Amino acid sequence: MTTAKRLDRITRTAALFGFTGLVVMALLITWDGAARYLWLPRITGFSDFGEVVFPIVIASCFPAGLLRQTNVTVRVLGSFGGPRLHAALELLGAIVTLAFFTLLTWQFIRLTGQFVDGGRTTRTIGIPLAPWWYVTTAIMAVCVPVQVYVTWSWLLATLRGGTPDIARLRDEADDLMELEG
Repeated sequence: MTTAKRLDRITRTAALFGFTGLVVMALLITWDGAARYLWLPRITGFSDFGEVVFPIVIASCFPAGLLRQTNVTVRVLGSFGGPRLHAALELLGAIVTLAFFTLLTWQFIRLTGQFVDGGRTTRTIGIPLAPWWYVTTAIMAVCVPVQVYVTWSWLLATLRGGTPDIARLRDEADDLMELEG
């Protein structure tokens, strides 16, 4: 099994946990909203749970998105210039994305440090924020090596020609989207 396939399996599993958390939160939001109008018991401190769960749920989808390159991209120019120009433009995009996620991860580290230093908790039931943000920050930190791998793959494709394995992952994802759509 190739490195790209192994990384894909790991990042998709993380995203699956994230989407599962999102479904659970959606069900809880539905219950809480319905309970408000049906005079049923509501979930005490529900907004607090969302405050700690949503960052993890959202962050867990980023590594898979980066590896499969499902971010917003315009590939028109690269399609006119042949495979090397296409790879070079993908490399440029990968470098910019790497720089962005490196800075973003740095900001997450700083924010988590502020939560630790300030002893921040949620408003209603006082859940400490720092442990949850450690998890979110760790997931965001995983994005950097994943994007380094993507950048390295496009660098090799630019120098050697050809298509990296990660492009095949993206094409598989595109094919699935077409089948569903």
